[in-house]
Amino acid sequence: MQPGSLNLITDVDGLLVGNARDDALRSGTTVLLADHPLACGVSVMGGAPGTRETELLAPDKTVQGIDALVLSGGSAFGLAACDGVSEGLRRLGRGFPVGPVRVPIVPGAIVFDLLNGGDKDWDQNPYPALGRKALDAASARFALGSEGGGTGALTHRWKGGLGSASAVLDCGVTVGALVVVNALGSVTAPGGRQFWASPWEMGQEFGGLGLAGPFDAAHEPPMTKQLGEATTIAIVATDAALDKGALTRMATAAQDGMARAIVPSHTPYDGDLVFAVSTGARPLPDPVLTPFQLGHAAASVLARAIARGVHAAIPRPGDLQPCWSRK
Repeated sequence: MQPGSLNLITDVDGLLVGNARDDALRSGTTVLLADHPLACGVSVMGGAPGTRETELLAPDKTVQGIDALVLSGGSAFGLAACDGVSEGLRRLGRGFPVGPVRVPIVPGAIVFDLLNGGDKDWDQNPYPALGRKALDAASARFALGSEGGGTGALTHRWKGGLGSASAVLDCGVTVGALVVVNALGSVTAPGGRQFWASPWEMGQEFGGLGLAGPFDAAHEPPMTKQLGEATTIAIVATDAALDKGALTRMATAAQDGMARAIVPSHTPYDGDLVFAVSTGARPLPDPVLTPFQLGHAAASVLARAIARGVHAAIPRPGDLQPCWSRK
């Protein structure tokens, strides 16, 4: 595997990502979409998820394609970002046809960032407008770190953020990941700056510090957040033609990447979730071997994206945690 030209999820041709943030609110929204509906699956392994329309993604459900995905801050309030995206898509004539009406299908997931020091005393929910702004900003190039859904993200030790990475397999298939890192666990080894994801780093994409030192198996990490205050939410994508069942399996395999990059992960207090989407642009090179390769690639790319999100975070006034890049 080699990184794609941008080392972003948008190396999967046809995908676009838009970010919107509100610095006073200390929160934001990220949207992923394409110019046509995407097949999509989902895997939820955290104990405290916050989601919208994920039931539609089960392989046996009628709707076979989604119009966009939303990763947002704001806890339950942030799910309203999907409303802004849906309204924007409706104006573009996008959506599931029901007679003369089109209904945009916009699943989403949220992280909890209500206690990060931002001004949350609003009169009107700001997230629909942030969702629409992120949709309007969609592009192949987008910023990482303290942007979009990762604007107000925190982790066990460092500021969290929005991360992305990509890989092109030897068979020509592309895999990418997009993630908001707001974890209860730590992305770096105790007392050090080496990322747990370092065995999968390509080049020096998140500092090039190499492997973490020997891990103390008896180490018991302290819990710095409470029930529902943490979550890492992600999207993995490919141009390989996969149906909803195969994408559900790919999303499940990608959860391994979260466990490689965050210690501990999938706790009762995180809402850890991975969506998986396919543009369907490339037939499977090998119906037996390629799905095996895609699962491994999705886990590896997600681990890298998690580290890149924390690595790219930048300081802003009022931060409650330090940035990895400034230590």
